[in-house]
Amino acid sequence: MKVLVTGAGSLLLGGVAQQLADRGDEIVCFQRRVSESPHQNITMFAGDIRDRGSLTEAAVGCDAIIHGAARVGVMGSWEDFYSTNVDGTINILRAATEHRISKLVYVSTPSVAHVGHAIEGDVAKPATTGRKHAHYAESKAQAEILALQANSAELGVVALRPHLVWGPGDTQLVGRIVDRARQGRLVMVGSGHALVDSTYIDNAISAHIAALDAVAPGSVCAGQAYVISNGEPRTVNELMSRICLAAGVEFSPKHIPAVIARNIGSVVERIWPLIRKDEPPMTRFVAEQLGTAHWFDQRPAQEDLNWKPTVSLDEGFVRLAQWFAQTA
Repeated sequence: MKVLVTGAGSLLLGGVAQQLADRGDEIVCFQRRVSESPHQNITMFAGDIRDRGSLTEAAVGCDAIIHGAARVGVMGSWEDFYSTNVDGTINILRAATEHRISKLVYVSTPSVAHVGHAIEGDVAKPATTGRKHAHYAESKAQAEILALQANSAELGVVALRPHLVWGPGDTQLVGRIVDRARQGRLVMVGSGHALVDSTYIDNAISAHIAALDAVAPGSVCAGQAYVISNGEPRTVNELMSRICLAAGVEFSPKHIPAVIARNIGSVVERIWPLIRKDEPPMTRFVAEQLGTAHWFDQRPAQEDLNWKPTVSLDEGFVRLAQWFAQTA
């Protein structure tokens, strides 16, 4: 199978591309900046997801697409997020139609269905739109809706929403927690007792490969969205503390009441872009995510995709500690 993978510069999609190549699939990695191919079955293709022409060229001869390229974070204008996440997805759908590609795995995020309250043991709800300040979540929600609407008798589309992916080499969740802990700037919203799902990187990779194999026009997962996680909810406090323990850094977060954190976040997200270019330490959306429970029923994903996580969180923390020891 020849597969176009967008966003392969990330830990997750890079791992997906590597494992697909290892099993014998022919992979085209579509990225803005490319280097020498890491595998004989991987072709590196330079391009911008917003450029329909280069994307269509990269998709020539492909049987399937895993679309993970996106603008992430909270900094940037709505136009920037929309052009990459929404227009980029439209270009993917056009390329799939033009080349008669029959499989599409859209890499989404649980935040597309986030409405501010706790989620405890629920299944994936439909993406919602209308957020005024959460550009990432809003643009990803609009893009997911478009992707799933494109599911048809010719193109099978499935959306995966991996929840808090972490592991060795992760610069997002792990990197930020460890950096802030080292600097004495780690913040805990509320008590830290809210239960949250997370996903060890190996399991997130295998879930996307399982989705690629499972989706097809008319398949049980076609037209559906699934939240992916280890299915082992832990408190925010435990997740952060064990990441710090694995890295060998002191865990002494500053606790901020949830209401105050949301208020601070609202102010910061308005002022920060005027004075800084890096990611702000807090926004209202981040405060809501850290201060409320978020864990999901994994049975639909496991049954429909014929997939189960193989690395437990406890084993993941051991592997993370080993990685930090080796890279120290």
